[in-house]
Amino acid sequence: MIKDFELFTPKTLDEALSLLNKYKDSCKVIAGGQTLIILMRQGAIETPEYIVDIKGIRELSYIRSVKDGLRIGATTTHRAIEKSPMMKKRLKVLAEMERRLSYIETRNWGTIGGNLCNADPAGDGAPVLMALRATVKLASVRGVRAMALEDFIIGPHKTALKSNELLTEIQIPLLKSRTGVAYDKFNIIEGTLATAGVAVSMTLKSGNVCNDVRIAIGGITKTPILAIRAERLLKGKKITDALLKKAGQAAVAEAKPVSDILASSEYRRGLVKVMVARVGNEAFVRAKKA
Repeated sequence: MIKDFELFTPKTLDEALSLLNKYKDSCKVIAGGQTLIILMRQGAIETPEYIVDIKGIRELSYIRSVKDGLRIGATTTHRAIEKSPMMKKRLKVLAEMERRLSYIETRNWGTIGGNLCNADPAGDGAPVLMALRATVKLASVRGVRAMALEDFIIGPHKTALKSNELLTEIQIPLLKSRTGVAYDKFNIIEGTLATAGVAVSMTLKSGNVCNDVRIAIGGITKTPILAIRAERLLKGKKITDALLKKAGQAAVAEAKPVSDILASSEYRRGLVKVMVARVGNEAFVRAKKA
């Protein structure tokens, strides 16, 4: 049962940061509330004394093209990213990912910043953004810092955010030439969380040789991970179906999938093996056309 709490609805970032600095550990932030309110109602988390609703801070809702890439404000909705003409032109994979994230009602209200701060192990956003080498911008009254997304998510529903900090922006670097990015997830029912999700970003040099690659996997363990050994297997090599299958096997060896209500660890190992090869091939095809 949800206990009484005091709700603040700041209209500016400075106002929100001031509130977080004042109430710190007694406070929670919502940007849509679709997860926090449910967890409070279920008793999974204790109702805080104060809640800061940042949904109305307009300065945090944007998609911007900059010289070195793209910037997405924390309160930008999933639907805005999905439908953005700029996103479809510059980073099609993000629009594709959003189209498969939950249901349209959720995408209309839920925000990309809230999704990342929730840090659900089976979330769709993190693997794609990790493959894209995204960083997150964190602000407090004391200043701003940035960190790689893979360092930001530190456990199931746990992040590196300090109690007086707010995630304000996702920063995505400019894609190099001949780079392809792809994402796919396996779920029993469309619109539900991923039993396994794989994102691959691949950059080619002449002769279809892999110059650089990032393989991010979500939904299989406590946090999204980068398949470092699989990446090393591909770098500097000519991409073939056989090599991609070996990368899938390498990813399974380092991923160590867990069992839960959705699938056994053995089943997830099979998924990862197949999906890394399949999504890797799609990234390879896209890179050749880029």
